[in-house]
Amino acid sequence: MSVYKRILLLLIVAALATGGAFYYWAMTPVRLAQPTLDVTIKPYSPLRSVVAQLNEGGVPVNVTLFDVLARLKRASTKLKSGNYEFQTGVTPLGVLSKLTRGDVNQYAVTIIDGWTFKRMRAEIDSNPALRHDTAGLSDAELMDKIGHPGQAPEGMFFPDTYLFPKGTSDIDVFQRAYRLMERRLADAWATRAPGLPYDTPYQALIMASLIEKETGKAAERALVSAVFVNRLRKHMLLQTDPSVIYGLGDQYTGRLRKRDLLADTPYNTYTRPGLPPTPISLPGAASLAAALNPAKSGALYFVARGDGTSIFSDDLQDHNRAVDKYVRGQQP
Repeated sequence: MSVYKRILLLLIVAALATGGAFYYWAMTPVRLAQPTLDVTIKPYSPLRSVVAQLNEGGVPVNVTLFDVLARLKRASTKLKSGNYEFQTGVTPLGVLSKLTRGDVNQYAVTIIDGWTFKRMRAEIDSNPALRHDTAGLSDAELMDKIGHPGQAPEGMFFPDTYLFPKGTSDIDVFQRAYRLMERRLADAWATRAPGLPYDTPYQALIMASLIEKETGKAAERALVSAVFVNRLRKHMLLQTDPSVIYGLGDQYTGRLRKRDLLADTPYNTYTRPGLPPTPISLPGAASLAAALNPAKSGALYFVARGDGTSIFSDDLQDHNRAVDKYVRGQQP
């Protein structure tokens, strides 16, 4: 065998050995500092910085070999920032694949239909996975921060579950919830029934918030809406307790008294005609739909039966009978 052939053969053997060793490295589980680790990769990090952050986070990978692996996979410029979870058994190839896919940890915050904005803020403030950039801001300052200065916040955020990577700013969640409410309200407004006593979508949003607080029964939302719409058309007071309670704020003790119904506030619908000045809660999709498509009913009154449902009446005489039976405990 000639010298050249010997050299070529040695080179081939060396290449195969190197390739085998590289493959073995790429497919061998990384020795994590802990069985499960969360590592955050900062935005716009070049590959070597990514490797440094992995190592600092307890996921040791060789920077030279990882660079070669990334080049072979054409992934050097495709690594995504975010918070990642790595578990025992992950290989360097698995680490690269996760970073390339952007397979970040997804955390969640859930906002419930009917919550007030104050309750929403408390829920977001208590979420440990968020970055709390709005902490200490007033409601007005928060609205300015998310790009809607001068807007009253109540009712303007859609109740839903919002997923986010760890370390996301709470501003992002507020903005997403605001945009989603804008879309849901616009969609509901576009399919509204004719002849409703609302001049703007915002008035419909106020109505939806009243419906949200008056009943949790899906079958009754459109009927509650019909009662309120009928009363507005007849220039009757809405006389809805949840609005009065909202206006009392921290003065509400858990029981609505007669003096509370007589205490005038902008939200007292027993003393002031029309809709209250703002929503009183964060209404969900069902209440938005009910506000803009009330039931075809002549009802002007309703009273709770005590089992979660209500009885609806077209006239005061029937309503008083229902009140005697279900509120005062008297048989008519």
